[in-house]
Amino acid sequence: MSRRVLPAFAAGALALSLAACAESERGSGGSTLTFGAAGAPSTFDPFYATDGETFRISRQIFDTLIDSKPGTSEIEPALAESWTPDESGTTWTFKLRDDVTFTDGEKFDGEAVCANLERMFDQNPDGQTAGEYWGSFFGGFKNDAEKDPSLYKSCEAPDATTAVITIDHATASFPTMLSQTSFSMQSPKAMEEGDANGIKAAGEGFTFPENAKNPVGTGAFKLEKYDEANGTVTLARNDDYWGELAKSEKLVFRIIPDESTRRQELEAGSINGYDLPNPVDWNSLEEKGNQVEIREPFNILYMGLNLKDKKFHDLKVRQAIYHALNREELVKSQLPEGATVATQFMPDTVAGYNSDLEPYAYDPEKSKQLLKEAGAENLEMTFAFPTEVSRPYMPDPATIYDALRANLEAVGITVKAVSAPWTAYTDNVSAGKYDAHILGWTGDFNDPYNFLGSFFTEPVANDFKTSNISWGKKLAADLQAADAIVDEDERAKRYEEINGQIMTEYLPGFPISHSPPAIVVDGDTEGLIPSPLTAEDFGPVSVGGE
Repeated sequence: MSRRVLPAFAAGALALSLAACAESERGSGGSTLTFGAAGAPSTFDPFYATDGETFRISRQIFDTLIDSKPGTSEIEPALAESWTPDESGTTWTFKLRDDVTFTDGEKFDGEAVCANLERMFDQNPDGQTAGEYWGSFFGGFKNDAEKDPSLYKSCEAPDATTAVITIDHATASFPTMLSQTSFSMQSPKAMEEGDANGIKAAGEGFTFPENAKNPVGTGAFKLEKYDEANGTVTLARNDDYWGELAKSEKLVFRIIPDESTRRQELEAGSINGYDLPNPVDWNSLEEKGNQVEIREPFNILYMGLNLKDKKFHDLKVRQAIYHALNREELVKSQLPEGATVATQFMPDTVAGYNSDLEPYAYDPEKSKQLLKEAGAENLEMTFAFPTEVSRPYMPDPATIYDALRANLEAVGITVKAVSAPWTAYTDNVSAGKYDAHILGWTGDFNDPYNFLGSFFTEPVANDFKTSNISWGKKLAADLQAADAIVDEDERAKRYEEINGQIMTEYLPGFPISHSPPAIVVDGDTEGLIPSPLTAEDFGPVSVGGE
């Protein structure tokens, strides 16, 4: 099988045990598609989710008002057939499909849309902490709107097929943000009966109400069973789905944390596919008859700095660090074919990309000179990386980290290496516990603010702590102002200017690369359309011969 690249515009014992179990299930009758998941879902309520494995399952159960076109980062109608703004860009009228029901039999209509938005808006303090996507896109919640204003103002349902959503100010991100899985439409009846907002903090996590264990959406599948002991989530086809019925009667997500074990499971025939195969395995997977589908890069890997620490406030220090990084060699030796050296904090497929920017040159001698000029020849830093994870922009964090650390040490910087598993790691980054770290981002949709605003406008952005440096608040204000520009060409031009400033005047961190992540399925599986957003729909996917 040859690799198929989709352009952005179209865009051990454990193994044997799992194999035996899965093979038995797949041979029990009926068409079953089995996918190897890297982790368990954190919840079945996507509003409180933040991780890709949870969203992958939620996306099959729920629908959003707006969706992304298969294989692209562009939007298209979903539960809403159309949407129209008023002249101010703050009142949006959504015309809804009239042939949709939730899997509990309840009708989807304008009142359901408003019930969902009001439920999202009206969260207790623990729900506000858990509802990160609302905070990122809409800002504040109902009970603290005076202190932290919200983009969301109100929702009205004039009739069954209409929802009118009013927002505080015009923004290029709305209504595209409604394509996010977190903002999926759930059955109002199920939310009420399941006490949807009854979330409570419990240690470092949360205790979820019944609604988060019994999801009711309008999607192509519905939850049949979550077998935590055996690590499987089984979905059944929704035979009352408003769109094209799913090709498979069952969709099983088998939780297999280790990537090499997922590969063994695929080769054993006990799963039909898995995400993010190690690039070093792509050729051998294909040679064994599997299909390695390579997504177009829509991501950024970066080295972040904690700018609360004044030792990084001198621009020369930041420039010295960047000149020390041999990114071209890293891309060639550690990243998959098709990866590129980044010149800015977003890929070139996003409007506002500055094509005039050149990559920072790898220049160790210049790095040493800049450190000397800044009086930072004895610079020390705690530099961190995540373990037990593979990300689309970072297939093997440890090897990438080792290369960057060696670069830093080669110019005389003393590096204290630290690491942590993924969840603890991201929490530590947010809390500012590291001087520097490697992290990245896959775009939620095609918009420059989704990249730059997520990095440099606090409190949403917390990787770089830019509010602690002289230009930080200006950068945040400039980004917010650019987001409010209605004219697309004017907005893109302003983002190009801001990208130039970020990379030449500010340099808050260090863009490293863009990587094309892959997803693999066996040779008998058909219909998978790779998504640059890693947001695949499994409804059209079928197992050959079934």
